[in-house]
Amino acid sequence: MTRKKKRKSRNNKISNLTNTILSILKKERNKSFNYKQIAAKLGVNDASSRNQIIKKLQQLKAKQEIEEVEHGKFKALVTTEYHTGILDLSSKGNGYVICDDFEEDIFIASNNLNKALDGDEVEFYAYRRKHRGKQEGEITNIIKRAKSEYVGTIQIQDKKNFAFVVPDSTKMYKDIFVPINKTKKAEDGDKVLVSLTDWPEKADSPYGKVLEVLGKPGEHSTEIHSILAEYGLPHEFPQEVEAYANKLDTSIAEEEIANRRDMRKDLTFTIDPKDAKDFDDALSFKILENGLYEVGIHIADVSHYLEPGTVLDDEAYERATSIYLVDRVVPMLPEILSNGACSLRPHEEKYTFSAVFKMNNKCEIKHEWFGRTVTYSDARFAYEEAQAIIENNPDFVVTWRSRSEVDPSHLNIQIPQEVSLTGKQYNTKPEIAEAVLVLDRLAKKMRSQRMRSGAISFDKVEVKFNLDEEANPTGIHFKTSKDANKLIEEFMLLANRKVSEFIGKQNPKKTFVYRVHDEPDEAKLAQLQTVVGRFGHKLNFKDRNSVASSLNKLLSDVVGKKEQNLVDTLTIRTMSKAEYTTHNIGHYGLAFDYYSHFTSPIRRYPDVMAHRLLQHYLDGGKSANEEVYEEKCKHSSNMEYLATKAERDSIKYMQIRFMQDHQDEEFLGVISGVTDWGIYVEIISNKCEGMVSVRDMKDDHYEFDQTHYAMVGRKSGVVYQLGDEVVVKVKNTDLIKKHLDFYMVGKPKD
Repeated sequence: MTRKKKRKSRNNKISNLTNTILSILKKERNKSFNYKQIAAKLGVNDASSRNQIIKKLQQLKAKQEIEEVEHGKFKALVTTEYHTGILDLSSKGNGYVICDDFEEDIFIASNNLNKALDGDEVEFYAYRRKHRGKQEGEITNIIKRAKSEYVGTIQIQDKKNFAFVVPDSTKMYKDIFVPINKTKKAEDGDKVLVSLTDWPEKADSPYGKVLEVLGKPGEHSTEIHSILAEYGLPHEFPQEVEAYANKLDTSIAEEEIANRRDMRKDLTFTIDPKDAKDFDDALSFKILENGLYEVGIHIADVSHYLEPGTVLDDEAYERATSIYLVDRVVPMLPEILSNGACSLRPHEEKYTFSAVFKMNNKCEIKHEWFGRTVTYSDARFAYEEAQAIIENNPDFVVTWRSRSEVDPSHLNIQIPQEVSLTGKQYNTKPEIAEAVLVLDRLAKKMRSQRMRSGAISFDKVEVKFNLDEEANPTGIHFKTSKDANKLIEEFMLLANRKVSEFIGKQNPKKTFVYRVHDEPDEAKLAQLQTVVGRFGHKLNFKDRNSVASSLNKLLSDVVGKKEQNLVDTLTIRTMSKAEYTTHNIGHYGLAFDYYSHFTSPIRRYPDVMAHRLLQHYLDGGKSANEEVYEEKCKHSSNMEYLATKAERDSIKYMQIRFMQDHQDEEFLGVISGVTDWGIYVEIISNKCEGMVSVRDMKDDHYEFDQTHYAMVGRKSGVVYQLGDEVVVKVKNTDLIKKHLDFYMVGKPKD
């Protein structure tokens, strides 16, 4: 019996012992450990395990991977080079560390994560060996957690007096242990928001406590609140913030008007989406006696109400941006400001911050002025209404004249009478219609100049939902940008560019908040060429202008084609991410040397900062603290990123809800991605994307061809390749995991 036990003990090898010992020593590299302490950390105490540890310690010492600092006590060699980076986990449990010290990301196997989670800032060391051609490493320390709160479904273990929360995120690889007294009375199966409180060294799962019970999975309000909670985004204002905002004096006072440029008599109007509730920008228009145009870009003066150091300003800064979900807006400011005092509503006087330009017919700026104003909006247009004026007057000719010389009612302007989208009869005055037409001509010239300078034209189709009173999706439509949209866009770009130029070119240098966009990565451009080449498109990488020109040609050529959305998406992904910073490098996508965000302070905090800094410098103030503003820029960029992810999740959620009612229908789609586990297909008619699992393709044994972005049938030779049209049918709609699964019906019949 004794011999049998010894044989069994000898065969009980500790797996991955080398890496485990190195991990223990390197994680606490300033300490030394003997074999007993290492055994305790491994949770083993039998003779065989101890002998394996002793033997492995001597082997590692002989290889000079560890050192014996005193008899029987070992520590990691201090010559090991450690690095820091950000962990990016996959849904399969492995990950990569993104680190500036290496050209490529470092592969981290699941057993080398050492409790690091997705997005964490980590310390790691790199092995000499590689994993499938990738440098491999191990995480030794967690410097900073990316997040501590997760959304998931709670599972109450009644008989064991505890619960587990199963996270929604596929990148969270551990369930979260919650003591029963910290469940906040959640019921089994509820969706909850849980906070990590601890992760004991020997515990397999992290410990947590329930912060909020979100509701029953699958219910609309539960899922929308879950999306916000997943990214740490708010869904309502604290009472003290609402109370502070409601006490603000929002009246237009004569003493304040005296400190501003009074532009209430200038012809002024807004052009916004038909369902907009806040109007943070307006245009004024005047033809001067010298033949120049005076165009004012008037922006809600949010900084007048947002005093630094108040609870209102602190809340706005923390939010940093409004969030646009499919069925609601989560505003940066309370409604009394966003839809009231700061909204440039028609027939109301408002405090504004303005950029006023005098320009000629060639869009050459002859004079510019920046400062605080008071304005009066004469009219409010929906984009569709302004578009109707533009389309009804294609041959309108701009004439040089003085306002006093010619009555605009004598101009040959066709004003459509039945285009109203605001509930009132369309009754535009001829001078306002004339202003729209002149500004449209100027906007087209400015856009043409930008394109010639190397700007890239992204007119990606936006998916919009028709919702009933209970927020159920009844249909899908696509939002496209027309002349009226581009008119507003060009004048907002002009204001943003000129404000940043005004500050950026000052000497000595002044701290300012810039919106920058770096040049695209060459490797990503090469990958884009590989994909679009399959559709017969070609890019030119000769120089910056040729890249921009060929990208514009590509985006133009695919309009209306089956591959448009795929190509638009892939092209955007090749671009660097735009961000806020005090260090100006220009904006590649817009082809501007200077650019900032100035025109939307109701919904973006960086615009509020830009207003404050501009006024500070107009008043003769010294340069602001760069470090303080750089930190605020980083926060704003991060909050913008989280808001964007939440917005995308809400679209995906609503697409799945929409497809629930179409389970028995066949749809024509385009293959938008191919992986070794399946084929992603985007339905042409509604842009909903789902996956066909390779396991469900029963008609053949399909193999992934990575080189050609294809799935190939071993027997039949049938090829499903990126960009191919296919017919699919809904297999499963999972609102909780936000997964849409298809069955492959096959290739469409000619």
